[in-house]
Amino acid sequence: MHTPLTYADIKTAADRIAGQVRPVTVTEAEPGNEPYRLHFALEHMQHTGSFKARGARNFLLAHQEDGTLPAAGVTIASGGNAGLACAWAALRQGVRATVFLPATAPKVKADKLVGYGAEVRLVGTEYAEALAACESFAAETGALASHAYDHPLIAAGAGTLLDEIHDRIPDLDTVVVAVGGGGLFAGVATAARHHGIRTVAVEPEHCRALDAALRAGHPVDVTVDSVAADSLGARRASATALAAAQHDAVRTVLVPDTEIIRARRALWDDRRLAVEHAAATALAALTAPDPKGATDHGYRPAPGEKVCVVLCGANTDPTDLTPTTETA
Repeated sequence: MHTPLTYADIKTAADRIAGQVRPVTVTEAEPGNEPYRLHFALEHMQHTGSFKARGARNFLLAHQEDGTLPAAGVTIASGGNAGLACAWAALRQGVRATVFLPATAPKVKADKLVGYGAEVRLVGTEYAEALAACESFAAETGALASHAYDHPLIAAGAGTLLDEIHDRIPDLDTVVVAVGGGGLFAGVATAARHHGIRTVAVEPEHCRALDAALRAGHPVDVTVDSVAADSLGARRASATALAAAQHDAVRTVLVPDTEIIRARRALWDDRRLAVEHAAATALAALTAPDPKGATDHGYRPAPGEKVCVVLCGANTDPTDLTPTTETA
């Protein structure tokens, strides 16, 4: 039976990983034409380049505390960022890490995994295939199976981000976060609800596992086809994410790939922030055009609303952010 994530879980995680991860930097965007006040949580500056370091550290430290870290080490399947975080946390604790990636994962992520000392195995073309191989490996070797998002320790670790944001913006109204399988969203939404903060969950139109779960009333498999699929390409959302989304303080929205690409380039052109498409997905919610008659596309803050967009990851190839030729 599914056990809901609680704010107490997040507080326990915060105490456990204190001093083990980088505190998030929060910055207010300069005033523009928007009637609301915009902030960015620069979590792409976290260890390993994404928020995933929080959950990975919480997961392994909890198992170390309990004496349940096996000699075979830890294993995980990941589109890249969760694997990086798991390998980094394992290296910090002297634990072996075996990471399963889809063969489609960006080379920059695979190369960084090797740099963290992990054994990298490429399997299939999407996350679900890498996960199946990882589960078989864990059963055969006795390695501790971690998960990219669907584990209470992972989600609780991710939720520590919101408490840090709230410390910096005590009167925050809304936090905007991208959703893949839902680990970051579940943790952030749980902590946000405790503080009376609205959560806007943003998915690409063609990576909409949470949206599909809400419509069906339970997690279901979806097709995955988005420029942000390397980070947000989970085939199904977790039950924890679905439970978190079924609260009045949560709004779920979709954005097109064209707007994700535009938002990512704007972050570079206007602010020199090089982020991956998943991070730009969150910002795209505020800028995506609202299709006629659609109620689930984009988010329009009210005048004076204080909004914080989480820039969740920076593991990207930045070469497509700059022109191939320059003129003097």
